[in-house]
Amino acid sequence: MNDRHAQHLQPMNPLAVRLACREERLSSHTNGLAPGYVQGNLVLLPKAYAFDFLLFCKRNPKPCPLLAVSEAGQWALPGMGQDLDLRSDLPRYRVWESGALIDEPTNIVSYWREDLVGFVLGCSFSFEEALIEAGVSVKHL
Repeated sequence: MNDRHAQHLQPMNPLAVRLACREERLSSHTNGLAPGYVQGNLVLLPKAYAFDFLLFCKRNPKPCPLLAVSEAGQWALPGMGQDLDLRSDLPRYRVWESGALIDEPTNIVSYWREDLVGFVLGCSFSFEEALIEAGVSVKHL
């Protein structure tokens, strides 16, 4: 995993993928790395905006399938996986401020705030395996 990209990696269990991200041995997409497991996208918002976003997801479940919601300041989501840390277990983050992208770090420990609420939204990586088995071409794999 020295080149920090996923193209050459063999399938792994979800904990191994998270640990590779946490240790900064993986910093690119994770599609195809944990077949058979649900993968998600992470949205972190200040608590002041969390309820409105939750309501938006509940009213729009197809484009925003909500898998989990954290308490404010909680970076662990025990129901989503063993030893999970929202601050460091993704290959890369996008940090937005006032509508502008300001950083794309490999962890957000320095950005973490006690008022942040985490939302995990389902993504297409979760059903790629079924598409491939059905003979549907998945271009990014």
